[in-house]
Amino acid sequence: MLHNQKVVIIGGSSGIGLETAKQVIARGADVIIASRSEDKLLKAKELLGAKAAVYSLDTTDEQQVQSFFQQIGPFDHLVISAAETSGGSFLHTETAQARQLFENKFWGQYYAAKYGAPHMSTNGSITLFSGVVAYKSMIGSSTLGAVNAAVSNLGQTLALELAPLRVNVVSPGIIDTPSRSKMAEEARNVLYATVAGKLPVKRVGTAEDVAQSVLYLLQNSFVTGTVLHVEGGHLLT
Repeated sequence: MLHNQKVVIIGGSSGIGLETAKQVIARGADVIIASRSEDKLLKAKELLGAKAAVYSLDTTDEQQVQSFFQQIGPFDHLVISAAETSGGSFLHTETAQARQLFENKFWGQYYAAKYGAPHMSTNGSITLFSGVVAYKSMIGSSTLGAVNAAVSNLGQTLALELAPLRVNVVSPGIIDTPSRSKMAEEARNVLYATVAGKLPVKRVGTAEDVAQSVLYLLQNSFVTGTVLHVEGGHLLT
């Protein structure tokens, strides 16, 4: 169903975005991936091959995002998985850090949807990324939960405003991706083991799990305005 279509994946140089790019290419699509890290982009290009084109992009720069979409021209689907996340005590987190989280995860996706939509096929789709803490409050995630909730609401509203272009939201739970590499290995393993012990599926998620969900949203033309939870039953615990 994606054969000969063009898919833009912002954040496609690692983790969920890169895995999505692999699976989209395997289904016959051409892929454009964009991220801030030129080093990661070069490695991704080497891995993905001729069906992928790469662009350096800072999604917090509105003018840069606008220029990016003008440069790449018409396409079919947009996936925005790029986002830095952070947490910490509400009272002890610097306001600048909280604002930066909104810049990265909310405004980055906002700009991409705003400037990408005019270049897209009316049969295409936009997939935004929220997260489990929008729906399950956790200590230390006040700002991230607010950002994720804002993204979810944005996606559902855009499904009405941009119709017949479809807009959906993926809300992952705890996923084992390179984005957690900043954590010490021991702390990361403890986190994963603790979370897995509480989940009905008894494991944390993988990039492949989330990528499969993105593919579903890209290919099912009767799904729009949906928040697809990919969290192993985390909301039930």
